[in-house]
Amino acid sequence: MEVVRDIAHVPERLRHAVVALGNFDGVHLGHRQVIQTARSQAASAGTHSGVISFHPHPRRHFSPDKTFFRLTPQPLKLRLLAALGVDVTFIVPFDARLAALSPGAFAAEILVGCLRVGHVVAGWDFRFGARRAGDAAILEELGSELGFGVTIVTPHRDEGGEAFSSTRIRKLLAAGDPRAAARALGYRWRLAATVIAGEGRGHDLGFPTINMALDPGVELARGIYAVRAHVDGEVLGGAAYFGTRPTFGGRQVFLETFLFDFDGDLYGRAVEIEFVDYLRGDEAFSGDDELKAQIARDCEHARSIIDGLDDEGLIAIASTMPPVAVEEAGGNASG
Repeated sequence: MEVVRDIAHVPERLRHAVVALGNFDGVHLGHRQVIQTARSQAASAGTHSGVISFHPHPRRHFSPDKTFFRLTPQPLKLRLLAALGVDVTFIVPFDARLAALSPGAFAAEILVGCLRVGHVVAGWDFRFGARRAGDAAILEELGSELGFGVTIVTPHRDEGGEAFSSTRIRKLLAAGDPRAAARALGYRWRLAATVIAGEGRGHDLGFPTINMALDPGVELARGIYAVRAHVDGEVLGGAAYFGTRPTFGGRQVFLETFLFDFDGDLYGRAVEIEFVDYLRGDEAFSGDDELKAQIARDCEHARSIIDGLDDEGLIAIASTMPPVAVEEAGGNASG
């Protein structure tokens, strides 16, 4: 997959693509319906399939002081799009100038003037332009006026008739249901962070952990999870604690993960944690012996879940971004 970050210098060979248009936070099954529609139409037209996404997420621009639970930071989003077989992703900078463009100006300046799109595929609820004034009907009108085709994809629903959405997935994760979130995402939700030095309490208890301070927008149910850690292409099972350590009177939220059958130093390393199942809620214990006994039970439970894990039907996400041509300022670089 190629990534175009400088949309003012789109190579001629990538113009006239069939593009899926949206924020695609989560790249869930509803998003995949839009993306696969674009891929299918691109194949029929003999042209490139593309995705147009925005960075940073518009919510970061409009509400910079509010926390926001972003499901897929850009590096993970790009890996997911590559796994889905997208040919090129165009990353449009979302800033005050873009936010002020009317729907017509956005279509004329960005879709036609910069990207020279041939066809646009969007979800039924996609909104664009200043004050979110543009909708599916307006996008179709602009396509007819400016010379690009438009396909609007109807809601993709689960067996119960509920539409897939990023908001729904955030609620599932906040409610402690990563299994249901995985069914809606098509993969198990994960996060990445740098391992930091902890206070050594896990080591003293006989369960040394890797510790991560997370973005305040991460709104997971607090408690114990069965997880898998991805480190430089290696996958390790583990049990993770997400919370404030009430036994020790803590307030800041941390993620602490005990990795099974691992003895090494990961300080300063980037580690990705994949959330498999929720085991129990957060609670305080009367002392170390009670806490140690519960941790042992949690680890045994988590190990049994990890050992029986089946990845069938889930998208395979590369541990790192595969080699891509990154187009910046008209030049090429690997990334």
